[in-house]
Amino acid sequence: MMALFNLGKKKKEQKKAPACACQCACSTSEVDVTELKNNCIDDAKEGLCCIKVLGTGCTSCHALLKNTKEAVKAMNLSVEVAYVTDMQEIMNYGVMQVPALVANEKVVSMGKVLKAGDIEKHLRKLGF
Repeated sequence: MMALFNLGKKKKEQKKAPACACQCACSTSEVDVTELKNNCIDDAKEGLCCIKVLGTGCTSCHALLKNTKEAVKAMNLSVEVAYVTDMQEIMNYGVMQVPALVANEKVVSMGKVLKAGDIEKHLRKLGF
């Protein structure tokens, strides 16, 4: 009797999505990354959903995190700034240089330590 094996067929794996600091759809632990970004963008229509600083823990990354928190405070936004250090999550955004700034799942800047005023300008361009 011949045994049937499911060779060569791989189960479609879901990518682990980066978790948001806010309570939007990004807070789920495992969803398709495309679905995640669409949900966050839909939530963003009502306002700023999430801000993330992507980095490896270096001085420049911490400086961008500090400046981002200052900008959010100066703009009176009620959004928590998340700090993402997991390289797989960083690569999911297509970021090849850190530090990087992400707002509503959109990469705003990479490879630069922006000043608080520059971060405010970028967020205002996005409509916040």
